[in-house]
Amino acid sequence: MTAVATGERPSRGPLVRRIVIAAVIVVVLALMALSTKVVGKGQVVGSGGAPAFSAAAYGKKTFPVQQRFIEQHAVDASTLAAALAKDPTAAGTKYGVANDSGAGPEVPVKLTGTVGKADATGLPVVTVAGLPKDTVVHVQLGPAINGTDLRDATGKIQLGQFENQIQYQDAASALNDRLKAELKKAGAPDLTGKTITIAGVFQLINPKNWNVTPATISVKS
Repeated sequence: MTAVATGERPSRGPLVRRIVIAAVIVVVLALMALSTKVVGKGQVVGSGGAPAFSAAAYGKKTFPVQQRFIEQHAVDASTLAAALAKDPTAAGTKYGVANDSGAGPEVPVKLTGTVGKADATGLPVVTVAGLPKDTVVHVQLGPAINGTDLRDATGKIQLGQFENQIQYQDAASALNDRLKAELKKAGAPDLTGKTITIAGVFQLINPKNWNVTPATISVKS
């Protein structure tokens, strides 16, 4: 018996499936390429794909910027003391920079004085000529450097620039670490009896008590 042709075409199922799978693979590869970010050698990639925050790299890059700002905006200590005696609020507004804490402006200051022994605060007292007798000047000379004065000095470094509070604090610590290296070169903390010239910054809380974090320091030989 002769088979009768039905006129039906052969099934295309397997061929169509292969085409669809190939198209899906192409699309997936394209999306992967678009979402891939190339980073430099030695960079660490965070969970979001961006290079992870490096506190050490941040400190190295940012410390000179903070130094320059403090040097350029530092007011002479005697001028600042006179302004504070007259009107602390006005002096803070004129010479200081507001910061996130809201506890008081960061005031850049330059001074020359003789380093004395540490008092009850644990910081050395620096005697500065021309200041009122009731104005006490402390200067952080290490080995520990505390606080966020260097970070907050310009008012341009804000929490919103970092992923979280930890990174924000790490940024401050990294700047303090750079300062510690600078102070060590100058012979700190063993500077008792020496005359130093600094450009530094302190948060204005008590007009008669300055806890200055130096940005630059020179020691009279």
